[in-house]
Amino acid sequence: MHVHLVDGTYELFRYHFALPSHVTAAGQEVAATRGVVGSMLGVLEDGATHVGIATDHVIESFRNELWAGYKSSEGMPPELLGQFGLLEEALAAAGFTVFPMVEFEADDAMAAAAAVADADPRVERVWICTPDKDLGQCVVGDRVVQLDRRKGVVLDAAGVEERFGVPPASIPDYLALVGDSADGFPGLPGWGAKSAAAVLGRYGRLEDVPAAAADWEVPVRGAGKLAATLQDHFELALLFRRIATVERDAPTVADVEELRWTGPTDGFASVAERLDAPNLAARAERLAERLA
Repeated sequence: MHVHLVDGTYELFRYHFALPSHVTAAGQEVAATRGVVGSMLGVLEDGATHVGIATDHVIESFRNELWAGYKSSEGMPPELLGQFGLLEEALAAAGFTVFPMVEFEADDAMAAAAAVADADPRVERVWICTPDKDLGQCVVGDRVVQLDRRKGVVLDAAGVEERFGVPPASIPDYLALVGDSADGFPGLPGWGAKSAAAVLGRYGRLEDVPAAAADWEVPVRGAGKLAATLQDHFELALLFRRIATVERDAPTVADVEELRWTGPTDGFASVAERLDAPNLAARAERLAERLA
């Protein structure tokens, strides 16, 4: 059994900017929603059986209370923001298990569901389908892997370390130092990908980095200034690490069988009509016939 966990919010953004606009007679922009639903049916057509789709029901989460600059819905195109609820409705009607996050984020939901799947001996592999850097911390060997569906790139634990210079467990510490512009926190002044990888590749966690650069066992340009910056802003680094750490107790599923796709609901044809996409209902029905 393979489990596919998909970042529905990322997919909605991806299709919003990739597809031409489609406004229904009712005045609703639906292009991105149609694109995501069709793409998820494609995952099933490619052989997936257990699929969970995480969404941000609202953009804001508990992390906005931790850092004022954290990503929010401010400035988002209204025609995109208006599809968040529509996407969840359409995916659920199509028969998918959807995790709509309010206090937590889609990343947290994928992490939590991945932990449930990883603990199940029936599961052969878990695919975390998102390009987000912070999900690299959830990768486990070649059993729980990260898939960038757009680029077709798969990262196992060795791949994460090759890309970032640190193992999966150190990804939150790495992001604490270098920051994450997509999520709206800057990291520490002077720290970059190379210096963070060199130091954390040796010490693993912020707490284990020696306070004095003279004690560092790896050569790093500007080590003295970087060490001083880390010590001067250590609490801030810990805050950024907290923000970058996914919450594996987000509400998702208790058993992977809850992710099994068993066919569309009776209402999916009506939802597909509202999307001006009756072909989506036909595709779902054909997939259901394969299961019969």
